[in-house]
Amino acid sequence: MSHGNPDVLIIGGGHNGLVCAAYLAGAGLRVTVLERRGVVGGAAVTEEFHPGFRNSTASYTVSLLNPRVIRDLRLVEHGLRVVERPYANFLPLPDGRAFRLGGEHTQAEVARWSARDAERLPAYNAMLERVVAVLRELMLRAPPNLSDRFVLADWLASYATAKQLRRLDMRGRRDLLDLFAKSAGDLLDGWFESEPLKAALGWDSIVGNFASPYTPGSAYVLLHHVFGEVNGKSGVWGHAIGGMGAITAAIAAECEARGVRIETGAAVAQVLVERGHGERGRAVGVALEDGRELRAATIVSNLNPKLLYQRLVPQGQLDEDTVQRIAGYRCASGTFRMNVALAELPDFAAAPGTALQPHHQSGILVGPSLGYFEQAFFDAKSKAHNPGWSRAPVVELVISSTLDDSLAPPGQHVASLFCQHVHPEVDGGWDAHRETVAELMIDTVDTVAPNFRRSVLGYRALSPLDLEREFGLIGGDIFHGVLGLDQLFSARPLLGQGDYRGALDALYLCGSGTHPGGGVTGLPGRNAAREILRDLRRGPRPD
Repeated sequence: MSHGNPDVLIIGGGHNGLVCAAYLAGAGLRVTVLERRGVVGGAAVTEEFHPGFRNSTASYTVSLLNPRVIRDLRLVEHGLRVVERPYANFLPLPDGRAFRLGGEHTQAEVARWSARDAERLPAYNAMLERVVAVLRELMLRAPPNLSDRFVLADWLASYATAKQLRRLDMRGRRDLLDLFAKSAGDLLDGWFESEPLKAALGWDSIVGNFASPYTPGSAYVLLHHVFGEVNGKSGVWGHAIGGMGAITAAIAAECEARGVRIETGAAVAQVLVERGHGERGRAVGVALEDGRELRAATIVSNLNPKLLYQRLVPQGQLDEDTVQRIAGYRCASGTFRMNVALAELPDFAAAPGTALQPHHQSGILVGPSLGYFEQAFFDAKSKAHNPGWSRAPVVELVISSTLDDSLAPPGQHVASLFCQHVHPEVDGGWDAHRETVAELMIDTVDTVAPNFRRSVLGYRALSPLDLEREFGLIGGDIFHGVLGLDQLFSARPLLGQGDYRGALDALYLCGSGTHPGGGVTGLPGRNAAREILRDLRRGPRPD
């Protein structure tokens, strides 16, 4: 395909931008992707962080990547291979015991702590699956836009949504309401009594979510992480061989096969807007930081909506209400992210030995209870004891090299530490405290695996500020906006823009700040491409 003037410019080469580009190019459009960094992939990249050690820099585990995206974009043919964890979670507990969740021994393991919980767990899982089965279909659609104007497509979308929800009986609809409105803590306390089980299940409610597990709405964040599958197995988590960069490299390969032009080192400084006789301006191109101006009939943003509207769109081009609403669009994550090079595997007091064992290949959670999670949030939120981080943080440890020996030298390992809670803004600024908090995280793991600190060969730590500077994650928010009820579905990012059409004519949004939200799913990019092709009367369109 000729690389003349593009039909579409996409700002941001993260996974959703690439997915959107591939679908648009598949319909015959000339597409150019502009990426600020020197590599595409956004937060889903694999990079060397210590000599000889590579890891997934930010996003680090696979489940939510939609199987239709995998199929449509031929990702397996482009080399993507995902391997499963032997089981979901391993919790080394303060009393020297360990709890394991997932795999064929789950029922027996849960029964060690509570026979009642073991009996109720299948019903809990079935409840989630009933709700998820319906919501999975809604994730593939554009939400009703709820605009001021009557548009037949919006009415039909509302009808389709209502029809889909009718698949749930009354009990299912009540479960759905609970999952959207309640806290994860209240939900889990109603189902179970054993703290380790509730911690293992409740971890998903605080992942990237600066909140207590008892914050209303946190049950939805838990639900959001249940949508996924690996190799056709629902709710399973896995690892992409080669790290998360293997996913985006495969998508980029399909983009190139379809004629997409990808430019790296191409930072966009401003969206160019022209105003005619109507109330709204029209996006007509972009100005790059290197001085170039590029124009296209359609402009697509894969950026956090706050970043797009506050930094790239000239403020005089937005209506007053949009300016105010975007200022109030909530972006906050309690996340502190580390990549660690290890001389040997952790030797857990609860499961001794540095030889490879199945628990080394699972999600290792340092955090024994929902109460522990809640205290971690209170510490960071109140800044009562530190400038803005928990005294006893929650840490998930994933040792990717136990499933993928391409990431580290023989006999050595790489670990991802996904840590909660830290405040997005700390007294004195994050650059002054990054190393102090990194040492705290290492010490936290050392409390359950006493060889951990001495096995550390090197690390790279990313504070919320680093995540914002490096990947455009405002406030360190891995989801491009809090997954709260006021920022979901038709209200993501704002009412009137829930169908991927932005605040300017010819401007579309395709990132995680749109429905169905964050995680490496590819669905915002896929759904946005469908709406763009519908407006352009081009096909084929996804579904």
